[in-house]
Amino acid sequence: MPKSLLIVESPTKAKTLQKYLGSEFLVESSMGHIIDLPKNELGVDLEQDFQPRYVTILGKAKVISALKKAAAGIRDIYLAPDPDREGEAIAWHIAEALGEKDHHFHRVLLLEITPKALKEALAQPVELNRARFEAQQARRVLDRLVGYQISPLLWQKVKTGLSAGRVQSVALRLVVDKERAIRAFVPEEYWSLAACLEGKKPPAFVANLLKKDNKNIKPGSAGEVEGILEALETAEFKVAKVEKKPQKRNPAPPFITSSLQMEASRKLRFPPSKTMRLAQRLYEGMEVGDEGPVGLITYMRTDSTRVSGEALDAVRGFIKTTYGDDYLPAKPNFYKSPKGAQEAHEAIRPTGVTRRPQDLKAHLRKEELALYDLIWRRFVASQMTPAVFQLTTVDVNAGPYLFRATASVLQFPGFTTLYQETREEEEQPAKLPPLKTGEILQLRDFDPQQHFTKPPARYTEASLIKELEVQGIGRPSTYATILTNLQDRLYVAKEKYGLRPTEMGMVVSDLLVENFPDVMDPKFTARMETDLDRIAAGEVPWQGVMRGFYGPFAQELTAAKTQMRRVKSVPTGIVCPECGGELHVRWGKNGEFIGCSAYPKCGYTGDLTRDAQGRIILASLAPAAPENQDEGPGKAPVARGKPAPTGITCPKCQKELLLRRGRLGEFLGCSGYPRCKFTQNFTRGPQGEIIPQSPEDEAAHPCPRAGCGGHLLKRRSRRGIFYGCSNYPQCQFTMNQPPLDQPCPQCQFPWLQKKGKKILCPRDECDYQTAVILDEKAKT
Repeated sequence: MPKSLLIVESPTKAKTLQKYLGSEFLVESSMGHIIDLPKNELGVDLEQDFQPRYVTILGKAKVISALKKAAAGIRDIYLAPDPDREGEAIAWHIAEALGEKDHHFHRVLLLEITPKALKEALAQPVELNRARFEAQQARRVLDRLVGYQISPLLWQKVKTGLSAGRVQSVALRLVVDKERAIRAFVPEEYWSLAACLEGKKPPAFVANLLKKDNKNIKPGSAGEVEGILEALETAEFKVAKVEKKPQKRNPAPPFITSSLQMEASRKLRFPPSKTMRLAQRLYEGMEVGDEGPVGLITYMRTDSTRVSGEALDAVRGFIKTTYGDDYLPAKPNFYKSPKGAQEAHEAIRPTGVTRRPQDLKAHLRKEELALYDLIWRRFVASQMTPAVFQLTTVDVNAGPYLFRATASVLQFPGFTTLYQETREEEEQPAKLPPLKTGEILQLRDFDPQQHFTKPPARYTEASLIKELEVQGIGRPSTYATILTNLQDRLYVAKEKYGLRPTEMGMVVSDLLVENFPDVMDPKFTARMETDLDRIAAGEVPWQGVMRGFYGPFAQELTAAKTQMRRVKSVPTGIVCPECGGELHVRWGKNGEFIGCSAYPKCGYTGDLTRDAQGRIILASLAPAAPENQDEGPGKAPVARGKPAPTGITCPKCQKELLLRRGRLGEFLGCSGYPRCKFTQNFTRGPQGEIIPQSPEDEAAHPCPRAGCGGHLLKRRSRRGIFYGCSNYPQCQFTMNQPPLDQPCPQCQFPWLQKKGKKILCPRDECDYQTAVILDEKAKT
């Protein structure tokens, strides 16, 4: 029997640790949190000083029972969930579930999953940290108070199913404010003037107009440029100054959570949620050949750039051996962590610097390897010498005007041998010939260029994370969830790596700003994060922070119930093509669409799109498709917002069937609706033409459930196409693969089912199956 029990929150981590510990320890997993606030109610007792009412998460009763069984008869129990507030809460709840009567609990903080780190952590366990647990609990209660009390207001005033979040809504406001700035932006004209010059030796180079009479100049019109060109017709271009100076570029610090998410977004195009999911795998342990499961990186939720002395020694030795003394600084590089960082944590780094990315190519998937490569390179480069450039600046006088040319030449690559930040990769340095002060230059040509000032760029996922970090909104561990929620709830749309708020998102943000100015204030949200840090440090009681927040919030909540505007649609200023009324943006189950304000008298609907400035345009007014793609009988109509004609006759009333779009996709419906409610599934031919699914097709595949009498229908869900019984919901038979038109050799049922690598009879009463793939075409 094992002497001790180690409990973690992840099955993968448990597997890795069990390999390291052997039979002395039993390693079990809690599969994440075991208790939480209830889903269908507030779960916070406002009369009892915000006491949370936890319930066992669905499916976790068995996990708790298994943990109790594993803990029976074992005195020392080591709790090793992740070393952050969330992990502390999991450890605390596990200890409460198992009880202290027969057990002695030890908290184990694993910053990396390696045999050495595990041995050291078990030798020096700590007590459960109440303050850190209460900080997590305070965040959970705060988020519940905001989300569960504001969201119902949005259901009443805007649309059912909307949600608000304490940090999520502030992030939405940032995106909306940026969009408003873009729409309000008025471009201003300006001009640049470049002179292509030639010295005594090649190459020719370009110098840009900078000053006139020692004052900066920026021509605002073509007329101003023409005046400057006239003044320069007889001017002599003479080198006034040549300045050369070395310039060092220092390496970036090793990754913390936010910088990893930003750089993975820029370099790898990974959304933050994907980056954190992959990093979690690398941290918990990956199968690496004969080594078995190995934790490849340190803990990935950290805001500290600290690196342990042992890791510093290892990476410096690696740099010296691999790259030479020129690439190794005399002393280790140290970096300043963000304000309030938990210095007990380390930066994100490889657990073994000698485990190079190319050594893991056979063991990691492509995306896992790409992220590991990014982390490994950034860490090693952070301890290398700076890159050295020679910056050359040449000032050229031409009468009262001054032109300037600059060039940067790499003299020693330093850390750039291994790693360059994204912005550095985009630089294209110019080349300058050897020049001397007083040298007369030959003018080859002028290049005047018209420009217009550009509006602010939309946030990308990377730049929004940066803004959240700078303003102190949320914590790095929450950024991925925030961005995912904004997009999943259709408040924000991702377009070419830019984040644009939807009309729904703008409405929700405006209503929340109007009615909950404190909650939506970035500075207020940042102060709340500071308060949570103070709770974690044991400086203030968590209930006191709750009381300070809830008093003003409750007043705003009461006022909002009567004062919040009701917004069920947004006017567009576009005229309805059918009745002349104004079109509005409305919200359905499939997202935004255009609908007539005269509804139900006018049932016009359409899709919307936007121009470069974000202004709404009716999709039907967008550039048309080529003429040879016209819709009609035998062509390929597509259901947009408005039902599309098909030229197919309804078998019930003889009117035309229309191609419609519902919650689960396209279908055929009678144009005589609601008098005729005939609907029909269809497939598309090789040219996209519509082929109705006939009753004979349906009858050829009877439902395999005994006594049902239904037949299979091809259906669509959010996850794709599946096949289900026509008698749903009385019969709930479904399958993912199309039926095979081959009778069962054993019971003569008219079709067979493909399941994995087997083909079997779908009837429960028949046990026929074969591993041979029948050479029959599946019916679609």
